[in-house]
Amino acid sequence: MSGTYGPEEDTEEARETARRLAAWRGAERALAHRPQQPTLGERLTELARAAREVADPEADIDLYGDGIVADLEARVAALLGKEEAAFFPTGTMAQQVALRCWAGRTGNPTVALHPLAHPEVHEREALTTVSGLRTVHPTTEPRLPTADEVHGLDEPFGTLMLELPLRDAGFVLPTWEELEEVCEAARARDAVVHFDGARLWECTTHFGRPLDEIAALADSVYVSFYKSLGGISGAVLAGPRTLVEEARAWRHRYGGQVFQQFPAAIAALAGLERELPRLPEYVAHARVVAQALREGFAQSGVPWFRVHPEVPHTHQFQVWLPHDAGTLTRAAVEQAEETKTSLFGRWSAEGPPGLAVTEVTVAGPGLSWSADDVRAAVADFVRRLA
Repeated sequence: MSGTYGPEEDTEEARETARRLAAWRGAERALAHRPQQPTLGERLTELARAAREVADPEADIDLYGDGIVADLEARVAALLGKEEAAFFPTGTMAQQVALRCWAGRTGNPTVALHPLAHPEVHEREALTTVSGLRTVHPTTEPRLPTADEVHGLDEPFGTLMLELPLRDAGFVLPTWEELEEVCEAARARDAVVHFDGARLWECTTHFGRPLDEIAALADSVYVSFYKSLGGISGAVLAGPRTLVEEARAWRHRYGGQVFQQFPAAIAALAGLERELPRLPEYVAHARVVAQALREGFAQSGVPWFRVHPEVPHTHQFQVWLPHDAGTLTRAAVEQAEETKTSLFGRWSAEGPPGLAVTEVTVAGPGLSWSADDVRAAVADFVRRLA
């Protein structure tokens, strides 16, 4: 078996993808396991093990959102301190539904959000094409908007959507005081606040607040289960009971009333049990890794580099280098193949000309890395670029 789905394509891109995956699977050391790394058999075995830990194997199977799916909804609503929560197959659907519902309630279909927010970059204009909403941007700076920028918008908007953290800007977050102020500014403009909290789980360390206190600043919150928690798929929209009831109606209309969803629910519950308590530890160690990366690049004589943010806000951050993305990716793959140490994943050319960027995630496997280990891996990586 090739490990691919559908007709096999013997193209250079397909061969490079297969090589990267083989290198990641063969690596004995990595900062985090990548979602596509396990084989189908390994994932099924892990799911069966998780089912015995987080659910009753003798319980009835779920149908159209009852049973274990309803248990997951109640668990997340309690964690976020919200009245109700609804499970969705994707976060894209959950957020479209949330913003559509708020548009109906506020009477204003305009959503204020960052141009790097997920709906603007990764959803093929779904907000406008499918939901009939329009967007405005309080700022184009690579950070969350400020209260002054929200106050200064020159037209009304019904919802302010804040992505926490703002992934495409480098997994960045505002300070707690800035977040409070920007939410207050939105309400002063007669708008509601919605959090794109796909990765909200990992924000508690930066804000120094528990999940429910963070979520309390927003009228509604979406959270993901495969980002940060290692789930299979799925998301939850949490908020006032009346909003969530309406969201369930729109979920049905959007095709999200799935017959059975127990694999995703089991994986999500396992993530809440296993990964959620460890995220603060991952964030703390990500800061150690980021510092060691900077030291390693400086000691290796790299003329220019950037670790962004310098002190990561979450357990994920970016690294920038002035090289071709393909060259950097090949060096990362060769390092994993030859040394069984995987420092970086795939590099992207998206960004300023002449620079390439990669995202670094520090999770359970990365906790065993010392600063010396990181610096040594950087030195080996840089040698491969000569």
